[in-house]
Amino acid sequence: MRLLDPWFLLVLVLLPLLVRWRRRQRPATLRYPLVAAVRAVGAGRRARFQWLLPLLRVAAFALIVVALARPQLGSAASKTYTEGIDIMLAVDVSGSMLAEDFTVDGKRAGRIEAVKSVVRSFLAKRDSDRIGLVLFAGRPYTQCPLTLDHGWLLQNLERARVGMIEDGTALGSALATAVNRLEASDGKSKIVILLTDGQSNAGRVSPLTAAEAAKTLGYRVYTIGAGTRGLAPFPDTDMFGNRVYRPMQVDIDETTLQKIAEITGGKYFRATDTDSLTKIYAEIDQLETTTHEGLQYLEYNELYVWLVLPALLLLAGEALLAETWLRVLP
Repeated sequence: MRLLDPWFLLVLVLLPLLVRWRRRQRPATLRYPLVAAVRAVGAGRRARFQWLLPLLRVAAFALIVVALARPQLGSAASKTYTEGIDIMLAVDVSGSMLAEDFTVDGKRAGRIEAVKSVVRSFLAKRDSDRIGLVLFAGRPYTQCPLTLDHGWLLQNLERARVGMIEDGTALGSALATAVNRLEASDGKSKIVILLTDGQSNAGRVSPLTAAEAAKTLGYRVYTIGAGTRGLAPFPDTDMFGNRVYRPMQVDIDETTLQKIAEITGGKYFRATDTDSLTKIYAEIDQLETTTHEGLQYLEYNELYVWLVLPALLLLAGEALLAETWLRVLP
């Protein structure tokens, strides 16, 4: 049993004030020059039940207020077992990620936009995992620590832009930062998914040193080399202001990425288009997980209807009595 909007119950505090105000507002219905004559007649039998009308109204008002609080009854409770792991996503946002050799929704898109699209789908399937995000170019930056709030994570992912960090590819420093973020968590199973489209040329930590640190701590690292082989189309603007594409050579250090995956017990993937990138994240989705036990209500039934109907009947009864048996003459 629960109340979905319990704050509505505060309105019940107004009930005594409403009753008191109604009493003050009640005018005299008949005026007599001699009060003694009225007292001699005495109150009729029906007049003794005049208190019933405001009581019906107050009761109806109270039922409606409780109905607004949305009482719900859990129809079934069961123990559920959810599986989750800690995942740090390390995503390259260097200048080479501007190359538009991927597609999103049938349209040409830059590598970073394709990664965002695929990661969104990946997160939708991992709702019980704690996931964080490290962006890197010439240096790493923790965009989002490990969290179960995937909506907040997606907001931070959408803010990722090429150029937000000085250019370069600090592959080893990015991996070391992701490993440090995992070390602070208490999860049993921890992995890093490292995506880049270039070669390590910046940072203070070598990629293989960071991989050895991950291995020592028991973290698997899955590496992804993103982008077409050879020349990639980069967007540019010609002298007339038109958008054009210029081919540029982009090289991926596949040997280093393979060694990182091999050292840590992970796997190296090569993504040359959006479809292959999607399949890679789908394969990673099948990774080992840990089990957590919890109590979950499978379904809640709304109870407000059982309060609104009696309230309407009380109001109808009050209106009927006020016009018939307990009618007051003006």
